[in-house]
Amino acid sequence: MPLGPLMLDVEGLALSPLEVETLGRPGVGGLILFRRNFESIDQVTALIDDIRNVRPDIIIAVDQEGGRVQRFQAGLTRLPALRLLGEAFERDGESALVLAEDFGWLMAAEMLSLGVDISFAPVLDLDFGRSAVIGDRSIHRNPEIVIQVASAYIAGMQEAGMAATGKHFPGHGWVEADSHVAIPTDKRAESVIVADDIKPFAALSQQLKGIMPAHVIYHQVDPQPAGFSRYWLQDVLREQQQFSGVIFSDDLTMEGASMAGSYPERAQAAKEAGCDMVLVCNQFDKALEVLDWVERERWQPDQERLMAMRSQCSWDLGTLKQMERWCNTQRLMSKLV
Repeated sequence: MPLGPLMLDVEGLALSPLEVETLGRPGVGGLILFRRNFESIDQVTALIDDIRNVRPDIIIAVDQEGGRVQRFQAGLTRLPALRLLGEAFERDGESALVLAEDFGWLMAAEMLSLGVDISFAPVLDLDFGRSAVIGDRSIHRNPEIVIQVASAYIAGMQEAGMAATGKHFPGHGWVEADSHVAIPTDKRAESVIVADDIKPFAALSQQLKGIMPAHVIYHQVDPQPAGFSRYWLQDVLREQQQFSGVIFSDDLTMEGASMAGSYPERAQAAKEAGCDMVLVCNQFDKALEVLDWVERERWQPDQERLMAMRSQCSWDLGTLKQMERWCNTQRLMSKLV
């Protein structure tokens, strides 16, 4: 069955009958797991096996950035926030790039060992010291440092077999409001954003297989949030930056998406702007509304793009933990946390 354009979530540690039925529907193409879905390695591996039994090719995702955004923890490496990589770069750039590559490799290898395809990482937003929701998830204020560190991190992910997704295009670091609970507005001129925030996305666009736009309105550029803006997604991202990978909407249940209307209207706005896959999380009834709309519209996303997000290899966690590289990187990560 081809992958559909909807990525949704499930409620608990195992699938319910309704969730099994829903995952089998043609409009579904992805599933994102959260902390509530993880109790132990054995449990989450069994959950992922059950998901694969329903939809073998579905894209399974998680946010395993590190720091305060690490969904899976028990039995896995406790990962530091990405800011610590930027701070390490300030002390010793060369060794920090080696560390960043190992960090990306370790995170990806552990997730792939569980059967997860992608972690939505890395965050490419700049740390202006204004956004609490971004904060230490950002590598650095300096876009040139972000580019170097993120490039090494992505190389490590790719070496492990995982595609990288940069977020939140064209940059969420300047606005103070949290798009989970508000509609942030960035009133800076486009020239300022292009000269600063957007640089990591532009520089890394050919390394990334996925990009997630921000639920932020860039007031002087477009009245729509970036994830609903043809200008940002088509003119800038696709044409100017020549990005050919998957554009994932950020979660359509976030307040930053509310201005687009009902949940099907939000999905339609994302589709018309150029998103390939839309996320609807933490409100299963709303995900079903979007799923019904997707199937009525017969929305069929580009399969080659989506399949490029699938994992390129798998790991055995037991064997992984016996590797010298895992042991050395895990030890360094534990010192940074």
